[in-house]
Amino acid sequence: MTVLHLADDGEAADLAAFLSRLLHYDRGAAVRLQAAGTALAVFGRPPSFEVLAVRTARLAKPYEHGLDAVLDVTVSAGEFLEGVDEAAATVGVPAAVTGPPWAGVLPPRGGWREEPGLPGPDALRALVGAGVAEFRARTRELPEERRTRAELDRIGREIWSRTVAETGLPVRAVHAAQSLGFLRAAAGRADLGLFSSGAWLRLRTPYGSVAVRRVGSGALGLSVR
Repeated sequence: MTVLHLADDGEAADLAAFLSRLLHYDRGAAVRLQAAGTALAVFGRPPSFEVLAVRTARLAKPYEHGLDAVLDVTVSAGEFLEGVDEAAATVGVPAAVTGPPWAGVLPPRGGWREEPGLPGPDALRALVGAGVAEFRARTRELPEERRTRAELDRIGREIWSRTVAETGLPVRAVHAAQSLGFLRAAAGRADLGLFSSGAWLRLRTPYGSVAVRRVGSGALGLSVR
């Protein structure tokens, strides 16, 4: 088994926390791993949010040291989490699995430009809190015969498909960032950024990124790898 040496135990702990949160939403989750040089990128798609979550980790030494030049593989998130050794700051890469469709379509590596209008972290967290409160209030008001999965999903889509100010970023992307631990209280306004490249929007935080394709973008801007 290939073993990756992370920069320190903090990187290992943060990676484990990210994987645990993904598995909370999908016990059978898969993640796509890409490692080159001293960087590891882990891509996952929590189904409740319909976004792509990206967590990066620093490696202690270049990946190609005694190994292949580049690692690019889709694996079980659960098995990958089991391979994390926080004390040793290492993680074992399990056997590859047949990846879900999203794993073949990733945001582009480059060409990102910053977009204006993103509110600060406190405002973003408040936006998520208001959305959660509205969802709970509206579902409580439903008569028992209308409290179906289809109706709950409809209300959720209506709330989380709204956009953040004039940015075009759906609120569900911010909700995902909050739920995955990317919008921690320690993150300041200067630590956050909204970027676009082709059909993609990416909310970047110090703890990870959330990427989403813009509505009505068709097949533009795809990066199939």
